[in-house]
Amino acid sequence: MTSRIIEIPAASDAGAQIPVTTIEGARPGPVLALIAGNHGYEYPPILALQELRGQIDAAALSGTVILVHVANMPSFLGRTIYFSPVDGKNLNRVYPGRADGTVSERIAYAITHEIIDRADYVLDLHCGDGNEWLRPYIYQTVTADERLNREIARLALAFGIDHIVIDRSRPTDPAHSMYCSNTAITRGKPAMTVESGYLGTCDPECVAQISAGVRGVMRELKMMADGPAPLSKAVYLDPTEVLISPETGIIYPEVRRGELVEKGQLFAIITDFFGAVIARVYSPIEGVVLYVVTTPPMVKGQPVGCVGAPRA
Repeated sequence: MTSRIIEIPAASDAGAQIPVTTIEGARPGPVLALIAGNHGYEYPPILALQELRGQIDAAALSGTVILVHVANMPSFLGRTIYFSPVDGKNLNRVYPGRADGTVSERIAYAITHEIIDRADYVLDLHCGDGNEWLRPYIYQTVTADERLNREIARLALAFGIDHIVIDRSRPTDPAHSMYCSNTAITRGKPAMTVESGYLGTCDPECVAQISAGVRGVMRELKMMADGPAPLSKAVYLDPTEVLISPETGIIYPEVRRGELVEKGQLFAIITDFFGAVIARVYSPIEGVVLYVVTTPPMVKGQPVGCVGAPRA
């Protein structure tokens, strides 16, 4: 086991550090990259990798595991949701990054070239940010490559979270992949995004769920002998809709995570800063509330929540 810091030197703005641990197994096998903290206020994935670092036995491991403990250190140390306090950018929207860009773009560039390019499989580990009350789910990207689709579907069931979003909306150009997991996928590598955790808490059940999910994937990839068995069935959500706030103000949610909502049901109310209602947000589809913003600040154009429709 080796641990190191990837240094992101200061340039047009401040630099950053990315802590990485590499565990090389005693036998050959695939390279699995586990990336936490693309959003720095999402703590359960970060804590899960702390646990896994001490639990993965190199002597019993086939292949290599790369753990990116905190991808977005400026956001983590600054306790910010979505956006970096340095450049105001969302790290998980600027992949594959730029060597000469702002700090978020330089971080994305380093992760793309030092982690994703080396990996055979990638898990981008997320949870509900500090404002999002979220129930666990997985994004399963659908591509034009059926072999890749089968591998991604296999990873999703192996992780063990029973709600799976079928995602057909990701960019296909490797030069403009935007998202961390999509950067791997556009380069032909099976990858997925995992969501488990909510509201910036260190919920131990979600930490344990992420740790167990990683072990399930490692078992499926024959990197380790033990681990949870894959799911035999899951709830597939297709389509999903992200609800966007039409106004800036204070949000009052009218739904709960995991709740089944009807099409046209009131999802949230937005008031101005004196309490007058300025907008009502309604669910555009019937489905499951995957997350809802429950902290008061709301900015026009930002997410209010997300609903996924279970397949019949």
